Amino acid sequence: MISKKMENMVANSSAIRAMFEEGNRLAKIYGPENVFDFSLGNPNVPAPKAVKQAILDILDEEDELVLHGYTNSNAGYEDVRQAVAESLNERFGTAFAAKNITMTVGAAGGLNVILKALLNPGDEVITFAPYFGEYRSYVNNFDGVLVEISPNTVDFQPKLDEFEAKITPKTKAVIINTPNNPTGVVYSEETIRKMAEIMEKKQNEYGTEIYLISDEPYRELAYDGVDVPYLTRYYANTIVGYSYSKSLSLPGERIGYLVIPDDVKDSETLIAAANVANRILGFVNAPTLQQKVVARCLHEKTDISYYNRNRETLYQGLIECGFECVKPQGAFYLFMKTPIKDEKTFCQEAKKYNLLLVPGSSFGCAGYVRIAYCVAYETIVNALPKFKELAKEYQLG
Repeated sequence: MISKKMENMVANSSAIRAMFEEGNRLAKIYGPENVFDFSLGNPNVPAPKAVKQAILDILDEEDELVLHGYTNSNAGYEDVRQAVAESLNERFGTAFAAKNITMTVGAAGGLNVILKALLNPGDEVITFAPYFGEYRSYVNNFDGVLVEISPNTVDFQPKLDEFEAKITPKTKAVIINTPNNPTGVVYSEETIRKMAEIMEKKQNEYGTEIYLISDEPYRELAYDGVDVPYLTRYYANTIVGYSYSKSLSLPGERIGYLVIPDDVKDSETLIAAANVANRILGFVNAPTLQQKVVARCLHEKTDISYYNRNRETLYQGLIECGFECVKPQGAFYLFMKTPIKDEKTFCQEAKKYNLLLVPGSSFGCAGYVRIAYCVAYETIVNALPKFKELAKEYQLG
């Protein structure tokens, strides 16, 4: 009945969503206060008050027919794109204009748009494990081949020697995600510089263009003053995909953008292709009301002190239980090593204590679990005794 490609996608459907649904089932049995669901990266910090006010003001001030109609360009409102460009220029010393910005249906929509614009069947896209599992589907959507770089489980910086070895004449793009989902690690400036040098060398060696796609939904969620490098400053063929899902706590509104700088090879052609891809993938244009909202809220931020308190409490609590993990520098995920190799079995054991965790194999890194700490602080406090009981099963602590 359904396509062979979709058969495979359905069979390998998201473990994250499956665990989230399991959480809902258990909550009905034991009560939501007794189920500790760390599966889904759904922000629990409300959007800044300015977002609500912007929505109200826009609805009151704007012509309804214009506001709710199609935009003149599939790239979105020109004034919104110009405002985004100026904001980036102010923050990162770039020189973008409205033409360099394509408003998209979140970062996920943006990634699909740029991959549609770039990939021919059989083209290779490299990414670094652990990585957001949906990259497999996004690349597969356009008959590309996802090439994984194995995880560096010491500090989760990318393995650049393996990266260099796996670049081939078929390599069309490289996707990186920093701050990283699922580890919370921020790739260092040294890592980015070395990565750029490798890609430049390989472009010259093969006479091809290799595009670096920076997936940045967590850019604003960084702790302890850590710097998140802006990648267009290090490598000319860089495309940035951004989302306001986490920075403004608007995951359901599906609003973000692509940056395609003038420095990108054949940038005008690629910009045109991205705009057409936005249309023919069925997005047409990003949600018009939300375009206007984020343009008025470019200087607003979610209060990440809530996430930081959760991060500190969870990390310290797990270490005291005897678990091993790298302290996250950004995002709102913690990647914990499991005391047995089969992390799926560990997740099943955790469910006995109503602890819902996502297996690391979903991110291309077995032997670990992801814990999303974008939950109520009380959830973490009340979950730690359960983690302690779980640790005792494996004689930890």
